[in-house]
Amino acid sequence: MSRVGRTPIALPDGVKVDISGKVVTVSGPQGKLDRQLPGEIAVVEQDNSLLVTRPNDERANKALHGLIRSLVSNMVTGVSTGFTKELEIVGVGYRATLRSPSQLEMALGFSHPVFVNAPEGVTFEVPMPTRIKVIGIDKELVGQVAANIRKLRKPEPYKGKGVRYVGEYVARKSGKAAK
Repeated sequence: MSRVGRTPIALPDGVKVDISGKVVTVSGPQGKLDRQLPGEIAVVEQDNSLLVTRPNDERANKALHGLIRSLVSNMVTGVSTGFTKELEIVGVGYRATLRSPSQLEMALGFSHPVFVNAPEGVTFEVPMPTRIKVIGIDKELVGQVAANIRKLRKPEPYKGKGVRYVGEYVARKSGKAAK
């Protein structure tokens, strides 16, 4: 049995779960998320916690057991506390400014500014011109938006300029050898 899948998901105060057929809906102080369950995996609410069960040990069910448990756990965490990804911008003249909570303008060394619009459920914060916070309740969506921003100007290995996650290590190359 999957060790991850067997672990019960504790429900914090203020989080409500509605299980109707194959759809799990989780609502809390931050918002509401729902997900369609694949296969024969079932979610059961017991004693202020959730249990993810599978009917048998078929390969497909074993593969989905831990995955669905993690996805539902992330839904519970998202509606109770939310998720944040932080990015930092490195480079002379590289900066970000906030146009609105859902629109970001960035100068990344191109001849034009780059605008990024947040999808519904995601907001931006710019505490410093070289820091960006991507905030939302859906972990998958927050991570994808942060990855799309990073993709605009990946950190290059010679000077390290570009957009990177906070704490990300960029392997540096030495460049041309001097005589």
